[in-house]
Formats: sequence, C-alpha cells, structure tokens
Amino acid sequence: MAFRRFLKTSLPAALDLATQTIMWTVEAILVGNLHAAALAGYSMAIQIVLVFFAILLTFIVGAGLIINRHLGAKENYQANHILGQALMISIVLAIIVAILWHVGAVHLFKIINESGAANAREAGTTYLRTLSFFAPLIMTNFVAVGIIRAVGDTRFSMRINLIINTINIVLSPLLIFGLFGAPRLEVQGAAIAAGISHSIGFLITLYMLRSRRLRLFLSFRELTTPRWKSFKMLFKMGFPTTVEQMSIAIGQLVVMSYAGALSVTVLTTHAIFMRIQSVLSMAYLGFSMAAMSEMGQNLGANNATQAEKTAHAAHRVMVVFVFVIMIILVVAAKSMIAIFTTEPQVINLGRRVIFVFALAQMPKALNNVLSGNMRGIGMLRWLMMTTIVFVFLFEIGVNYIGLFLLGWGLFGIWGVQATDETVRFVVNYLRFINGSWRKKRN
Repeated sequence: MAFRRFLKTSLPAALDLATQTIMWTVEAILVGNLHAAALAGYSMAIQIVLVFFAILLTFIVGAGLIINRHLGAKENYQANHILGQALMISIVLAIIVAILWHVGAVHLFKIINESGAANAREAGTTYLRTLSFFAPLIMTNFVAVGIIRAVGDTRFSMRINLIINTINIVLSPLLIFGLFGAPRLEVQGAAIAAGISHSIGFLITLYMLRSRRLRLFLSFRELTTPRWKSFKMLFKMGFPTTVEQMSIAIGQLVVMSYAGALSVTVLTTHAIFMRIQSVLSMAYLGFSMAAMSEMGQNLGANNATQAEKTAHAAHRVMVVFVFVIMIILVVAAKSMIAIFTTEPQVINLGRRVIFVFALAQMPKALNNVLSGNMRGIGMLRWLMMTTIVFVFLFEIGVNYIGLFLLGWGLFGIWGVQATDETVRFVVNYLRFINGSWRKKRN
C-alpha cells in the first residue's frame, strides 16, 4: 500500500520536475549549435538563475511543511491561508530579483575570466538581462507550482509544467535560429521563449488555484492581507532549506567558475554534465518532494508507522531507478555528449569523465530521497548545517586543491562530487535511523 501510494505521488512529481531541466537541456543543445562560448555563457546564466530560485525555496518548503500538517489534520482554512501568505512574499521578492538580474548581470559574468571568453560573457549577460523582464511571473509561478507539488497534487503540477515546456520547446528554435520568418535572436531568443512560456504557465496556475480542483484554494484576501505571525512561521520552517539549497547552488557556481578558469573546453564539458545532472536531479527531487509530502501528512495525522513504511518504500524505488540511469549513462555516453556539441575536444573529455559522473548518481539520488523524508520529519537545521559543512569542505575546498594544486581536472570535480554525496548520505542515514523522531510522534 505504502509502495503504491508513494509511486502514485512520486512518478508525476519526477516527470514534472524533470520536464523543466529537459527543456533547459534542449535549449542548451540549441544554443550549443551556435558556438561553444554561447553554451558556456548560457549554462552559467542558468546556474545563476538556480541560485536565486534557491532563495524562493524558503516559501515552497516552509509552506509545504506547514500546509501538509494542516491537511493531515483536516484544517483546510489554515492551509489556504499559508498558501496566500507564501505567494504574497514571493511576488515582492520576484520583483527585487528581476531588478538584480537586469542591473547585476554584467558584474556576475566577470567570473568567466579566461582570455578570449568575451563571447561567453556576452551570451550569459544577454540571457539573464532578457529573462529579467519576465522574472516576476516566472518566479511567482515557480513558488505556486512548487507548493502544489509539495502538498501531493503532483498530477496537476505535472500538467502545468508539461504545457509550459511544450510551448517553450516550440518557441526556442524559432527564436534562436529565426525559423519560418521569426527573427534570429540567438541566446536572447532562448530567454524570450522561456519568458513567454512561463508567463502563460503563471496564468494557468492562477486559474487552477482558483478553480477548487486542487487541495488548495487561492484566496485573494489571504494574498493581500499580510500577517506577521504567518510570515515568521514560513521563514522559520523554510529558511534552513533555503540556506541549504543556496549553499549547494553557490557551491556549484564556484565549481563552474573553477572550470572556467581552466579552459573553455573544460567549462563547456562541465556545463554539459551539469545540464545532464540537472535533469537527473529534478527527477530525484520529484521523489524527494513526494517523500516529504507523505511523511508530513502521515505525521500530521499522527501515523508514524505509515510514515516509516513510506520512507523505506521511497528508498527501494530510488535504488532501482538510479541503477537504470547509471547503465544508460555509461552505454550512451558518446551519443549523449555529441547532442550538445560537435567539438572533438569536448566530446573526448566527456567520454573519459562519464564513468565518474555515473558513479556519483547512486549516492546523490539516495541522499535526495533521504533528505525529503528528513524534511517531512522536521530535521531542517540538521540538513542545513551538514550541507554547509560539506559544500565548503568538498565542493569549494577539496576541488580548489585538486584542480589548482594537484591538477585533477574534470575527473577531480566529479570524483569529489561522488565522495561528497557518499559521505553525506552515510551521515544523514545514521541520523535518520536514530529513531528520536518516532518517539516524539508516537
């Protein structure tokens, strides 16, 4: 029963989250056909976008945790109130982020400092500045759909994202290459396509939240009436996860800057692996969000036994899923990398590193699901602190030593990633099986 219920929630969530990064991957392939520097700049821009998205996780995770407890206890009014408050804050923050993207883009891309990388800097700046005009709708919709997903309405969040990314995948080649009479806008065209599709998605999400077809209903009164007590609760519950995800995103950005300091070939190859990793990570996050939702609602209903059964089911599903992924990565390595670029140096480097990249997937996937279960329990500060420590120790510290002092290259980046995720999983698992949360809930 727990196994089937988890699959029913997790599979749509995995598909839902994967569609966005699949779209980014398709865009990366299209942009990569312009030139390698365009791909490097675009990939850096997406990484910057993800850093700012991590800030909004405060309201997605915070609202999700609170709402799941209310739904488990059949307190629907309180659940809808928290939804309105979370979206109110996200709208204000989205406007601020849009201004930062537009004004700060030039300065952010100075981290690509290799001689001759001006085209990469220009491509990244153009993408981020263009996207800034659509940022308020994009980021508000990101929070709204995230909350829908976090409370278990994954079929609806999946449909919304499928519509968004279908529109995006149609518009992108038209505007990047100027097909069928459309203007050839290259990297700017990719940003405009993303902005238009996500703006349409915002309107669909708004309609769904007002239609009473979901577990939640968006009340305009709750959206426009601020309550300080609710804000404090959202920050308290969501802030640790935001810091956790910000640490991860900043760590990834620093590592990408390390790769950029080596050469455009290393940066481009690393960017390709990051695009593949993003697709996989979003699938892992789908399972993680489902685990968080099931754990939170079961604990809200005072059913710790069912919560534990669901946690074990989540890990069994994840092991099978990621094992298949690892085989596909190794077998299809050359074809997969060649989709992004035809440059022989990038393809050769990617083929050599793919084995280490595949090896990193098992601990990364299991750690994602375990983190979802731990968030549902409320172990937020623990996850925040361990992530900060491991990011600074491995991603920033060990990578710096390996790349610039020992000359490990791209092998070292992904070898460190595999080691980091393995050690982190072991530490988190030992904490999870401690059992103190069961005693508190029984």
